[in-house]
Amino acid sequence: MATNRMPDAAFVADESFVPTSHKGLTYPFGGKEPDEGGAMQVAPGVRWVRLNVPGPLKHVNCWLLDDRDDRGDGVALVDAGMNQTETRAAWKSVFSGPLAGVRVTRVIGTHFHPDHIGLAGWMCDHHQAPLWMTRGEWLTAQMLVADARPETPQEISNFRRACGWSDEQIELAAARGWSNFGRIVRPMPLSYRRLVDGETIAIGGTAWRIVVGSGHSPEHACLLDGANGIFIAGDQVLPRISPNVSLGITEPDSDPLGEWFASIAKLKREVPADVLTLPGHGDPFLNLHIRLDAMDREHRGRLDELEAFLDEPRRVVDCFGRLFRRAIGQEVLGMATGEAMAHLKRLEVEGRAVRETHGDGTWRWRAI
Repeated sequence: MATNRMPDAAFVADESFVPTSHKGLTYPFGGKEPDEGGAMQVAPGVRWVRLNVPGPLKHVNCWLLDDRDDRGDGVALVDAGMNQTETRAAWKSVFSGPLAGVRVTRVIGTHFHPDHIGLAGWMCDHHQAPLWMTRGEWLTAQMLVADARPETPQEISNFRRACGWSDEQIELAAARGWSNFGRIVRPMPLSYRRLVDGETIAIGGTAWRIVVGSGHSPEHACLLDGANGIFIAGDQVLPRISPNVSLGITEPDSDPLGEWFASIAKLKREVPADVLTLPGHGDPFLNLHIRLDAMDREHRGRLDELEAFLDEPRRVVDCFGRLFRRAIGQEVLGMATGEAMAHLKRLEVEGRAVRETHGDGTWRWRAI
């Protein structure tokens, strides 16, 4: 697929799309998106469904790929949206409207986050379809669904205090309870088909290669149709915002930002620059490598700024102003803390900063 031709002509019949550009990326559909309860074709055999989700992201993208199994024709569903009444109603509209009578042959989960696999189990049950995920994502989701403790574990409160949260912030977070994941993710099948990095799977008459990334989640599955130049990126690559890369208490010695940098380099090696990229949020776009370079450059720049800021010992919460371009309120405090921790850990790994525990129990980092 060449980027110097009219992109809309390469994907679907002319519907008077007017491509737009922003920061080196081309958006071939010019801001057009699926109607509510509808499905929009973005390439032969590939349809786009957009579902509302709460919070700043506002929506999640799901993809329907023409497929066939031993029961006949249908569609493979890539990501299913969050378990909420509005989302279930939207899917019912899709399958009673543009996809009336169409069966889901399999459900593919790119990663374990609730806005992507919250309704995977519901879809599998309704269509008697198998679930396909990487092992790391499936196990993480099952662990979180099974952890039904109503009260916030003390380890979490201790972790938040060490990061510099105030007593009030800790109490407000604890009041929300702990087992929220299971409320927005329907129980998934006990059996699944494992997706493995580098394998090729047949969906309909198309060969899709699995490309696994990390950093945003443990083993995020992307799908590449090299013959037709289509790349389903999930949240591994987003067009206008960077995916959240967080370090939390579950694996406190990990280096998620380092994994994410390595994944960017891997995608540049394994995925052509001129694919049509279908992200988990935002609009389909062209010029993938430009976006990969921008994300890499942005976070390395933040690391440099953060290192300079650590000219004296700083807590995690002190670093928000150097990492984020917005005020951090209670609703995003956990996410901001995880992302700041990931950057501080990366500075440690690179030998540019060291963590110290002070007498009040808080952690502080200083540049070396």
